[in-house]
Amino acid sequence: MKVAADPDPSLVSQPDMEPEAARDKDSFRNYTSGPLLDRVFATYKLMHTWQTVDFVRRKHAQFGGFSYKRMTVMEAVDMLDGLVDESDPDVDFPNSFHAFQTAEGIRKAHPDKDWFHLVGLLHDLGKVLALAGEPQWAVVGDTFPVGCRPQASVVFRDCTFQDNPDLQDPLYSTELGMYQPHCGLENVLMSWGHDEYMYRMMKFNKFALPPEAFYIIRFHSFYPWHKFGDYRQLCNEQDLAMLPWVQEFNKFDLYTKSSSLPDVAALRPYYQALVDKYCPGALRW
Repeated sequence: MKVAADPDPSLVSQPDMEPEAARDKDSFRNYTSGPLLDRVFATYKLMHTWQTVDFVRRKHAQFGGFSYKRMTVMEAVDMLDGLVDESDPDVDFPNSFHAFQTAEGIRKAHPDKDWFHLVGLLHDLGKVLALAGEPQWAVVGDTFPVGCRPQASVVFRDCTFQDNPDLQDPLYSTELGMYQPHCGLENVLMSWGHDEYMYRMMKFNKFALPPEAFYIIRFHSFYPWHKFGDYRQLCNEQDLAMLPWVQEFNKFDLYTKSSSLPDVAALRPYYQALVDKYCPGALRW
């Protein structure tokens, strides 16, 4: 008689609900009311004041050598136990749980794409910058291009940019700013934060993931583009081809957020195997 294999314990911990059903979609990303609004607004006010072309270029130079720390992916995940994202109106628990929530949502919907599961775990690991002493306004939150005028869908656009010096610049304050039409997002200087840092860290450490993974990591917080359709004047054909991947990822990044926290201990062996496959060992951060 054939004995049934023991079930994978990580599968037992998967959420029962579809990500879209976890909460009413309209209740996410509420920037007009809620108990966390003051904290969120203060973070965006600082971000929209100090994120400039010069600031972003200085951060590229500061962190481009990846000399902050050597650690594994799982050690970075554990670091996020100590971080609550001050730009997020939806959650007030450590970011490490959100990483597993996102990954498990993707795993349930796309069981055959293990690289995509890993992207769910990796996507916010750039937030270790906040634990390295960087202010949260330079790490978290929605991203936007610097060097051109902020478009209408940027969060709190009408009440947070008035002190940004770039908007007094005759070139940077125009719609195209310092860019050529349809130059491609790869040639656009994005506001500095965990997306751009993690993308560059993955390239530096030669993660063995497909191009879609790098693209998702780099632009998953660019809500004005992937959710609201702004900044299309900067996009090329590659950006439009990759857009559906970013939008698919966003369903799980956003709608799996829940105060029902996953059993991380049961899930770790599955994700450790993915790390060993795609980005093993101690990495430079």
